[in-house]
Amino acid sequence: MNILVINAGSSSLKYTLFDGEALHVKGLIEEVQDHHRAFLQMQEALHVKGIELRKLDAIAHRVVHGGERFSAPALIDAALIDAIKTLTPLAPLHNPANLEGIIAARALAPDVPNIAVFDTAFHQSMPEHAYRYPLPHELYKRYGVRRYGFHGTSHRFVAAQAAQILDRDLLTCNLITLHIGNGVSACAIEQGRSVDTSMGLTPLEGLMMGTRCGSIDPGIVPYLMRVGGFSGEEIDVLMNKRSGLKAIGGESDMRLLIEAMQSGSADATLAIEMFAYRLKKQLGSYMAALEGVDAVVFTGGIGEHAPLIRSLTCKGLAHLGIELDEAKNAASQTQIHSEQSRVALLVIPTDEERQIASDAQTLLQSR
Repeated sequence: MNILVINAGSSSLKYTLFDGEALHVKGLIEEVQDHHRAFLQMQEALHVKGIELRKLDAIAHRVVHGGERFSAPALIDAALIDAIKTLTPLAPLHNPANLEGIIAARALAPDVPNIAVFDTAFHQSMPEHAYRYPLPHELYKRYGVRRYGFHGTSHRFVAAQAAQILDRDLLTCNLITLHIGNGVSACAIEQGRSVDTSMGLTPLEGLMMGTRCGSIDPGIVPYLMRVGGFSGEEIDVLMNKRSGLKAIGGESDMRLLIEAMQSGSADATLAIEMFAYRLKKQLGSYMAALEGVDAVVFTGGIGEHAPLIRSLTCKGLAHLGIELDEAKNAASQTQIHSEQSRVALLVIPTDEERQIASDAQTLLQSR
């Protein structure tokens, strides 16, 4: 089954073609001004390889926000497009771009099924006590103010991979998955279901990230507005684009920060210590919430390639059953726990595109 996976961003178009389980073609178009033109460019690149859009079995789209309505992949029709539009206030930078990709795909290949796979869907299994904020009920009912979570496709993919590595049924596993890249989120998975995650209404909540601050005292916002004269828009830019690792260490790229730390930079050292400390606290809180954990999974660019961050995150957690094997960790082996560790520690590359293609295939086969 030939399934084309589309990730349409505000200024880029990523595409990946799967032929069954095999990755067939992968491409990226940058500096996109018009998604229809970008699709024409992609169509030409595929044509050169003998692939025609109109002959595909499906086109699957990553959609960032599905709100409360979507807890599973869905076939795209006019009603679903309208539903995604209504969710734009929850993801103003992402959902409009995702929609542009959907509209362009449907125009160029009108007879090919288009399927939406939502980043938020996996977390719709969270119980109410985990997704509600301690705010007036009216804010939830009228404005949808609740925790949704993101990176759901990644968390779900590596959870399934972890179960295979453990030779267990996923429905019997309790896992903590740590997606650590420029964006960072943790997920508590109980018997295969997301029961909590660190991101909230927006991807700003939770852990320290490349340029995002993560969770802070919300009183900082009115304080800066009152004392510093900041506007709401200025604070939004400050917390999303000028904070996190970049604010403390001067760089958002963990590789550069580690190099700077090794060269004696106090700022880089502080940034890395803050980053790992917050990961450790999140790990401990989810161990308490799950009441027993089979494995902790590291994924994402930093999670997969930065042994130092994994080591700092796990340091001093032997009393919780977490013991790292530093040699295995330095080699970035799949299983990096010591023989004495009661909790497995795994390094698993994420593959969101493959998960999206799998979801689309499953939906098509169920029709």
